Amino acid sequence: MKLRYDKPASERRRLILFLDSGDTIVDESTEIRDADGIVVSAELIPGAAAMVKTLRERGFTLALVADGEAQSFKNIFRQHGLYDDFEAMIYSENIKALKPNARMFKAALGALGLGEDDCGRVAMVGNNLSRDVKGANALGITSVHLAWTPRYPREPADESERPDYTIGEPLELVALAERLDARLAEGRGARSDV
Repeated sequence: MKLRYDKPASERRRLILFLDSGDTIVDESTEIRDADGIVVSAELIPGAAAMVKTLRERGFTLALVADGEAQSFKNIFRQHGLYDDFEAMIYSENIKALKPNARMFKAALGALGLGEDDCGRVAMVGNNLSRDVKGANALGITSVHLAWTPRYPREPADESERPDYTIGEPLELVALAERLDARLAEGRGARSDV
């Protein structure tokens, strides 16, 4: 995958953000599917588009790491003008695995030219404790739970699902990302105040 960095390396942040799609950026309850189950359109969670655009403008590298069909994500993100804001898009359909399977996260690292030794500078943001948070935690990736919807559990089933951070709405991620990036710039880990 060709990387689409729009800032020189000197202006890019150390923190890399992996973002889930459903109920993290896209409001799953608004999805309209065709006869084959492909999402043809959907609305975004309030503040999600501004979150993605702001993070991108501030030099953060964004990768979509989502369970579902590639065409569904292409349809939604193109509909809302967000498709080109991601350097990589990792879909479970292509990887043949679902989160929390490590292959999803490792594929995103690889697509960005990173290795497992870079996990300490990555944060995974998602709505699902048993998939997004558990998978990130298993690899030492900072986990951020977006507890926006009541459709998914908000309490971890066990310690493997306990997020490093919890936010209630997409725009809260901007300040958290700035704080985590500053910690990395100071030589401290993103997870160290957990």
